Amino acid sequence: RPGSRRPLPPAREIQEEELQRFVSRVAALLQGPELGPEAVDCLQRLHLTVAATKYPRKLDGKFVELLQTVLCSSKCPEQIQVLCAAILREMSPCNDLILSCDEIQDTKLLSLVSSVLLAQGNKKAEVSAVGQRIVKVLERRLPEGQSAQYLLPVLSNVISLSPESLTEEQTNVVSRKMADWLRYASIQQGVAQPSGGFFSNPRTRQPGPVTEVDGAIATDFFTVLSVGQYYTQDQWLNVQAFSMLRNWLLSYGGKGLKTPNSDDKSGMDRSVMSVVSTTSTSSRLLPPKERLREKAFEYCQRLIEQSNRRPLKKDDGDLQKACLIEAVTIMDIICKQDSSYMYRAVSFLKILHGRICGDATYARALLPIAQFFLNHSKMAAVDSDAIYKHLFTDIPAQLFHNPSLAFEFVQFCKDNSQLFTETSSIFRQSFPNLFKFLAWNSPPLISEFVDLLPFLLDAGTAIEIFHLLLDLPCLTAALDIQLRSTALPTSERAASDPAVKPATCLEAFRHPLYKSMFQYLLRTKSAPEDAPERLIPLRQLLGSLASSPRVVQCAETVPVLLELFFRVVAEFADGPLINQLVVLLLQRSDQLYEIPAFKDDVYRVLSSQLVMLCKLHPALIVELSKEILEFSGTVSNIQNKEAIFTHVVWAIGEYMSVSYDKRCTVEQINRFFETLEAMLFEITQLRPLASTSSYAPRAISVLMATLTKLAARSQDLIPRVSMFLSKMRTFVQSPAVTSVYCEEDLEEILIRATELMNLLKMPSVAQFVFTPPVDVASTRFQREVNDSLPFALRIVTHLLEPAPGCMPG
Repeated sequence: RPGSRRPLPPAREIQEEELQRFVSRVAALLQGPELGPEAVDCLQRLHLTVAATKYPRKLDGKFVELLQTVLCSSKCPEQIQVLCAAILREMSPCNDLILSCDEIQDTKLLSLVSSVLLAQGNKKAEVSAVGQRIVKVLERRLPEGQSAQYLLPVLSNVISLSPESLTEEQTNVVSRKMADWLRYASIQQGVAQPSGGFFSNPRTRQPGPVTEVDGAIATDFFTVLSVGQYYTQDQWLNVQAFSMLRNWLLSYGGKGLKTPNSDDKSGMDRSVMSVVSTTSTSSRLLPPKERLREKAFEYCQRLIEQSNRRPLKKDDGDLQKACLIEAVTIMDIICKQDSSYMYRAVSFLKILHGRICGDATYARALLPIAQFFLNHSKMAAVDSDAIYKHLFTDIPAQLFHNPSLAFEFVQFCKDNSQLFTETSSIFRQSFPNLFKFLAWNSPPLISEFVDLLPFLLDAGTAIEIFHLLLDLPCLTAALDIQLRSTALPTSERAASDPAVKPATCLEAFRHPLYKSMFQYLLRTKSAPEDAPERLIPLRQLLGSLASSPRVVQCAETVPVLLELFFRVVAEFADGPLINQLVVLLLQRSDQLYEIPAFKDDVYRVLSSQLVMLCKLHPALIVELSKEILEFSGTVSNIQNKEAIFTHVVWAIGEYMSVSYDKRCTVEQINRFFETLEAMLFEITQLRPLASTSSYAPRAISVLMATLTKLAARSQDLIPRVSMFLSKMRTFVQSPAVTSVYCEEDLEEILIRATELMNLLKMPSVAQFVFTPPVDVASTRFQREVNDSLPFALRIVTHLLEPAPGCMPG
C-alpha cells in the first residue's frame, strides 16, 4: 500500500541494525494468518539483501528456524516456499539448520529442501542423505500429481558433488529408470493446463503427435529434438535424463565392467548381437548398466539423424548443433566402456563427418568427432588422418576470429597433445594455423598456449616457430587485413594493377607484389624451406596497424612465449641447432615489427636467452666468430640493441678461451680484441667539433671488462688495454662527457677502469681470474670466483693503492 511503509535503501547499503528491523517485520508477516503479496514482496527484498553482498549477512537463529518451518508447511503457497529456500541457500552453511529430507513425500518440497541441504557443503553427510532419499522416492510408484521431474536436477547435483554417495544397487535402480525415460516417452503432445477462467472449455481437443524440427510428424521415439506445443511429464523426464546422461555414464557406467580386448573376437560377436538387440524385447533382460548404454546409444543415433533435418526456427537449429555435440561425446564414452559399440559408431560417425565437414556452422561438432577417432581409430583399425587434416587445415584458417571456438579448439589440442604427437604428424605440421587462434585471441588463450607450445616443438619445428613467435603481431595485422578483404563486395576484390604501387594494406593484400608474402604469413602448415626474410617489406607495409589494440595485445604475449620457447629448446637442442638459433637471434634483432615496447621486451628476452645458449654450447663463440664479430663491430647496435650487444660482448669475454674450446687461438683472440677495442674507442673518443653521443654506461663497462679478459689470455695485449684504461679518467672528466652522462654513471665507469687496470698489473692473477685452467673451468670454486669478481677487483685495488699517509718502505 503506497505510503504505508518507508522504502528500504539499496540492498548493499542496508546496515545491520536496519536489516534486523526488517527481518522482524518479515517474521511477523510469516506468522500471520495469511501469506499474501506483501509477504512475497518482503521475502524477495530480503533475498536480494542477503545475496547482494560479498560479506555474509547474519540472520537471527529463531528467524532461520521460522523460514524452515514455513518452507515445510503444507499450507504454504509455493512461491513463498521457493523464496524461503532461496534465502536459506544464501545463508549456507548455516549452523541453525534442522531440515531433513527423510520423511518428505511431496516431490516439489523434497526438491526445495534438498537444494538447501546440498548448499551446506556436506558437513554432516547431507549429500549422501539427499541422494539416498531421492533414489528411494524414485524407486516406488509416485502418487497422482507427483512428478520425478523435480528430483532429477537434485540427483544430478548429488552425482556431481559426491558420486560415491550412491550404492551399486541404487545406481542400478536409476539406470533402469533412465533407460525407460530415454526410450519410451510418449510421442503424443501434452495437454494445455486449463486456466480455470470463465471461458475455459472443458471439451479440450485431443493432443496431436509430436513433430520433427522440420515440421514432419515424428515416426520414431521422442527425443530432446522432438517438437510439441505442450509436453507430458514423461517427455520432460526424457529431456532431463538426456541432460544428465553424460555425467551419469562417466560416474557409474564403467564400474565393474570388463571390456573385451581389441584382439578378442567376442567384441565383434557382441557388436552383432547388439545390433540385433536394438529391436528386440530381450534388451529388457540385460543388466541395468548395459541396458542404459544400449538405449543411450540408440538415443544418440536418433539425435544425429534428427540433426540432418532443416529446422523451421533458428533456435531449433542451434539446439540441433548442441545436441549433436553431446550425442557424439556420449557415444565416445559408451564405446570406451563397451567396445562392442565401436564398430557401429565408427561407420556412423564417418558418414556424419562427411555430411557436416563442409558446413562452417558445424565446426564445433567436428571436435568431438575427432576426439572419438583419436580414442578409437587404433582399435577399430581405421585411418583417421583425413578427419584430422580437415580439422587442422580448414577450421583455424576460416574461423580463427570465433572466440568460443578458438578456446574449445585450443583446449582440445592441449588435452590431446600427447596423443597427437604419438599418432599423427598433422598436429605439429599445422602449428602456423594454430597460432592464428593466439594471434587473434591472445589474452584469453595465452595460458593454453603455454601448455601447448612444448608439444609443438622439436628439432624440425624449432626454427620456424622461433620466426613465427617474433612475427606474431605481424600475423595479427595480416589476419585483420584478410578479414576486411573478405568482407568487401565481390566487385572490389579484383586483383590490383601490378604497375601501380598499393596505397593501402587492403590494396596490397591483392597486389601481386605482396600476395605471396601474405600467403606465406597466413600459411596453413609448416614450410621450413621458405625464407622468412621475404617478410621484411610486409612488416614495413603493416606498420600502419602497429597501434591497433589487438596487435598491441598480441605483442605483449610474445616475450612470455619466447622465454618458454628457449626453455623447451634447451632440453633437446644440439650444437648445430644452437648455432642456428644464435645466428637467427642476431639477424632477427634487425627485423622486428615496429612497436617500440615490443622491441624492447624482445631484446630483453633474447639477450638473456643468448647467455643461456652460450652456457649450453660455449664453442659457438669460436664457431660463429664471423657473425659475432660482425654484430659486435657495429656501433649502431650499442644504441639500438644495447641489451643484446652487451650480452654478446660479455659472452665473448667469458667463452673466448681455450678452457671452453681447444680451437680457440691467439689470432682469434686478437681479432676479437681489435674489433672491440675499435668499438670502445669509437664510443669514448672526444670530438671537439661534434656533439658527444650518450651510450649505455653498462656497455662501456662490459667492453672494458671483456678487453681485459682477452688481454689476460693473450698477454701481449696487456699494454694496449692498460693504456686505454688509463685514459678513461680523461674521458669521464671531459666537459663534453659530463654534460651527457650523470655523475654516478661516470664514477662507476672510472672505478671499474681503475680496478681492471690494477688487476692487469698482476698478469698471473689476472690470467687465473679471467682464464681458469681446464680442470677448474666449471668447478664450484671457479663459479664462485666469477660470481664475486667485483669484490675481487676491489681487494686487488685496495692492495695496490695504499691508504693516504702510508709511505712505501
